[in-house]
Amino acid sequence: MLSAFPTARQLPLLRRILKPAASPGSSGPAPEKAFYLGLLWERAAATHPAVPVTLDQPLSTFPDRGTAFTYASLADVVDDLSARLWETGVRPSERVAVHKTDNFDISLLASAVARIGAVPVMISSVLPGEIVSELLTRLDKPWLITDAAKLTGPLDGVPVRDLTHETLLAGTEPHAELRLLAELNGLPRRPAVRMHPSQPALITHTSGTTGVSKLMVHNATALHHRLLPQQVIAWPIRKKETVALCMSFVHSRFFHSLGVFLNYGNPLVILNDPAPERIAPIFVRHRPGLVETHPNNFIQWEDLADAPGAPLSSVRYYSSTFDAIHPRTIQRLLRASARPRPLLVQLYGQSETGPISGAWYTRKSAARNDGRDVGYVLPGFIRLRVVDDSGRPVRRGEPGHLELRGRGRVMTYLGEHERYLDNIHDGWWRLGDMGSLGRFRRLHLIDREIDQIGDIDSNLELEDVLLSRLEELLEVIIVTSPEGEPVPVVCTRGDAPLDPERWARATSGLPPLAAPLHWPFTEVPRTSTWKVQRVEIARMLRENPDTPEVREVPENSVPSTGASD
Repeated sequence: MLSAFPTARQLPLLRRILKPAASPGSSGPAPEKAFYLGLLWERAAATHPAVPVTLDQPLSTFPDRGTAFTYASLADVVDDLSARLWETGVRPSERVAVHKTDNFDISLLASAVARIGAVPVMISSVLPGEIVSELLTRLDKPWLITDAAKLTGPLDGVPVRDLTHETLLAGTEPHAELRLLAELNGLPRRPAVRMHPSQPALITHTSGTTGVSKLMVHNATALHHRLLPQQVIAWPIRKKETVALCMSFVHSRFFHSLGVFLNYGNPLVILNDPAPERIAPIFVRHRPGLVETHPNNFIQWEDLADAPGAPLSSVRYYSSTFDAIHPRTIQRLLRASARPRPLLVQLYGQSETGPISGAWYTRKSAARNDGRDVGYVLPGFIRLRVVDDSGRPVRRGEPGHLELRGRGRVMTYLGEHERYLDNIHDGWWRLGDMGSLGRFRRLHLIDREIDQIGDIDSNLELEDVLLSRLEELLEVIIVTSPEGEPVPVVCTRGDAPLDPERWARATSGLPPLAAPLHWPFTEVPRTSTWKVQRVEIARMLRENPDTPEVREVPENSVPSTGASD
């Protein structure tokens, strides 16, 4: 059972246990400590070839291959795709942007790009065309893998031809004269190309919650240092549990989750659609023992707690990262499990650094969780300090700016190196979050620096309180109005009206808030990892406060029954 994170004294043993896997055909482990995306499936197939992998939808480029795979058959898909990419002319060290309609083949294409020594650049499918255009400009004429739906949709009007070396098509639908990967059949397979571990190996982008996304350059060594603590944490469930992943396919976290569980030989269920009505029958059929998704998807999955067939009853471990998770959500998920002593494991981190701290919750401890407690700084992997506005360390328990030292940090922001350097102070990386360190280096998160509002100590904590008091709420987002007031934007289950009397009781004793605005959950601006884009919401309210999608809670609202606890 996963009951605690490893101590510094245990780390040398765990590092020996988790040494890099041997390359196929080699006599021993790879000499360098590096995480190679191009070898991910090949190495897994060499040790666990028959382990099943189930998808919730067919691969868009090879739909005829169905949804049932094994480690070995997916390694063959990656090998096949890399041969097709080589045939088109992609070569080592070249940048290849992957921006297409959401499907698991996004990650397989990235592995195929890396397998021939090129650098995959993961661009989220949810980004609008103007931001994709800006990112392609920064990449300086990359290859682009996209599909007809993108080119005739969000990218229509973007000068793709001028911004790229060449555009290749995934999927099966042709577009203009572009080459379609699905039609390049019968090509000879090629051995994998392994670049030096200090060279760029992957480019991802920040969530874009505060504006245009930044392009982050990772190398294989840094990716390895991020992978190691995640492997340590997942050690208790190696080979034992079916793992269900429903995460952004372009985020580095998804590749690390694959790296962990492929190394351990766990059966996988990989999901694209997080809608509870789609998730429920899949979980009933496959009965996963571990599930991981974005925190805001877990909020939606609260509805599965009492769903027919008890879809969450088999879950022993919930894994949450990307953002803090609300205490109410933790309690409902854990109560839905029929397994003895279920746990929710939460990692707090950033795209630039990887995991920073970790916490675990039982049914009993979840009831005491205040939502801002994001666990203990990972011992032996991360150094974290809290400083005041002048950069001087503060005493234990005092709030301030969080700064980090760790080996998993990205190399740079592509095309914005000065902006990258602005975050480094005497070798410490400024996270942009406010928080405090308690006893045994337990981290308490307050807010993003950019999100702080007036006299409110923590917007996030206030949102947690409101969610715990009003079970009918799916989301509460507190942003600044054009007049500088804190405005709560609320989303309810099924977009049902919210009772103003219940709202008044729930806000009693809290800092003064403006009148709440009621917004459909599906229309809240979000990133690819379902993080709320607070800056975008504030901009929308500032530029068009009367937009019909945003509406005040009506005075004659009918009380909402909400979801049962």
